[in-house]
Amino acid sequence: MTPEMHKGLILLIEDNPDDEALTLRSLKKNGIANPVKVARDGEEAVDYLFDAGNAVPALVLLDLKLPRIPGLDILQRMRADARLRLVPVVILTSSKEDSDLIAGYNLGCNSYIRKPVDFDQFNATIQTLGLYWLVLNEAPPVRV
Repeated sequence: MTPEMHKGLILLIEDNPDDEALTLRSLKKNGIANPVKVARDGEEAVDYLFDAGNAVPALVLLDLKLPRIPGLDILQRMRADARLRLVPVVILTSSKEDSDLIAGYNLGCNSYIRKPVDFDQFNATIQTLGLYWLVLNEAPPVRV
């Protein structure tokens, strides 16, 4: 990938250790060298996001079925906050529920991706996701 792939923090909000490892391995394999902060439950994610001393992420990869605070609640809180409102949020979930898909878009997610089960498909998904959101997409300036 290009040197532009080094810009901006990725916040991965994922409670499943296997999915976390798979995502991190796939990011690395695809040359996505952005720093990654992992939040392993909803409360940890909210604590990170709403601490003004932390970097505003360039991209949030959000699982939905999280302990303590569900993913959709995190998304709703982000969209209600001026500092985080414009941060791209990609829901990356295994949920097959249409209600989750509809709720995600109603709350302002930028993309909804169902996690492929096959590693090669998952790897290709992460490569495409990184290329689009971290290189091609023109993001709004970060609010501090």
